[in-house]
Order: sequence, then C-alpha cells, then structure tokens
Amino acid sequence: MELNEKVVAINRVSKTVKGGRVMKFSALVVVGDGKGLIGYGLGKASEVPEAIRKGLEDAKKNMFKISLKGTTIPHEVIGCFGAGRVLMLPAPQGTGVIAGGPVRAVLEVAGIKDIRTKCQRSNNPCNVVTATCEGLRSLRNVDEVAAIRGKNADEILG
Repeated sequence: MELNEKVVAINRVSKTVKGGRVMKFSALVVVGDGKGLIGYGLGKASEVPEAIRKGLEDAKKNMFKISLKGTTIPHEVIGCFGAGRVLMLPAPQGTGVIAGGPVRAVLEVAGIKDIRTKCQRSNNPCNVVTATCEGLRSLRNVDEVAAIRGKNADEILG
C-alpha cells in the first residue's frame, strides 16, 4: 500500500531542570493513500527525524476511511475539536483545494481535489488537524444513509 506522508508542524519544546533547559521536538504528521484513507499522529523525541518517525507510526496505526463523492465531499460539514472548528464545503470540479496550512495537508493526502474550507476560532495545528479529521470522519454518502434508515437511495433522494 503506497502512502503519502506530510509533516504538518514541528514544534520545539523545552523543560527546565536543575542543570538548565532540556530541548525536545514534537512532529505532527498526516498520511493517506489518496483514495479516502487517512490518519494523523503526533511524535515526540529529542531529535527531529526520530519525532517524525514516531509520528508516522502513530498515524499509520490510527487510519480511517472517509466517504468521497468523485473529487469532493458528499455534503457540507463542520469538524470540531477543542477550540478548533473547520467548515468544509463541497465544490464543483476544477475548483481546487481552497484551504490553509494544516487543513490543506490533510485534504491532499486524503485525495480530495475540489473543496472550500474555512478555519474558525483556533489556529493551533494539532486542534485544526484533529477537527478536520473529525469532520471528514462524520461524512456519509447516500448509500450509507439509506442503509442506516433501511431504505434505498432513490427514496432518500426523493
């Protein structure tokens, strides 16, 4: 399985001890196959490459499948996590990915080509990535909704 990997953010953190400050790094990483399978992870270590490697392992363990409708999403959704909120709107073919930093990374590895997004309230990369993934996880296409309600897709669409 071929996975695309993107490092969203690298953060240097320090802990003050008796002998001075101890520096460590945290890396936020997203992975995806470009066909609707995505995951994200946070790795922490004393060296940057080690933090990225741990983040990749965490992301591969926590992968999930999302519903797509062609090159966009089936419906409008708001993903929430902590103070972060991400509004995602489906867009016609040819629009492209209209998104900022962390949201763009998640959508590109997921394989979404046409979408409009807006980050609201928080710009913390960890909260924004998690909110985006929560929103994408809550997407349902017509067939899934019909199966839940015990109907067929034509009855749902009217």
